[in-house]
Amino acid sequence: MSGHSKWATIKHKKGAADAKRGKLFAKLIRQVEVAARNGGGDPDMNPTLRTMFQKARDASVPLDTIERAIKRGTGELEGVSYEEITYEGYAPGGVAIIVEALTDNRNRTGSDVRSTFTKLGGSMAEPGAVAWQFERKGIVLVPATADEDEVMMAALEAGAEDLSDGGEFWTITCDPSDTDDVRTALEEAGFAVESSDLTMVPTSSVEVTTAEDAKPVMRLIDGLDDLDDVQNVHTNADVADEAMAGLAD
Repeated sequence: MSGHSKWATIKHKKGAADAKRGKLFAKLIRQVEVAARNGGGDPDMNPTLRTMFQKARDASVPLDTIERAIKRGTGELEGVSYEEITYEGYAPGGVAIIVEALTDNRNRTGSDVRSTFTKLGGSMAEPGAVAWQFERKGIVLVPATADEDEVMMAALEAGAEDLSDGGEFWTITCDPSDTDDVRTALEEAGFAVESSDLTMVPTSSVEVTTAEDAKPVMRLIDGLDDLDDVQNVHTNADVADEAMAGLAD
């Protein structure tokens, strides 16, 4: 799971950067709205909404903004109806990509995603061609300054499946429905939780060992992530630390 651990950390950093650019709030609000529409507006009865609610709070989205999004999702307030669409494809080097979008215009979003894949050296794939390489999981990040054994014990008791080293963070993996329980258990045990989210974890990884190889992969991921309707971009790239350092330089 080492490749996924690093990717979870990379996604977290990208999310923080997006927040600074003012891009993250709209995506998070849309995720909250759709979660409420699909499972109801009570976070206690809707685990996905509970996770999205906490994700939005982690990013400092105002509480009243989140509450309005929930009301739009349940129909208490008028709002746009969003459709969930998943696209699959490949980045240069055979790296698998899954793109999750929420859109009010399927044709526009599909055209934007396809154009971005083509323009940045990737290729679209048929539905199912990539998805079988991923599993839906919950992810909780705890700063690596915490004791690994103690974090693992608290997480496992709450239903976590795995703990791996993501560098700056311990990455705890669990069933999606257990995400909030694992986060709560860790916080009650005295650990500072950096973030929690639902994601797609690769069952196998493609190693990317050099900055030269990593650059076009990350360029495509960034290009897809920058699209307004795209909520998440998942990959099975296992980018080596040396390659990431080279990109930073």
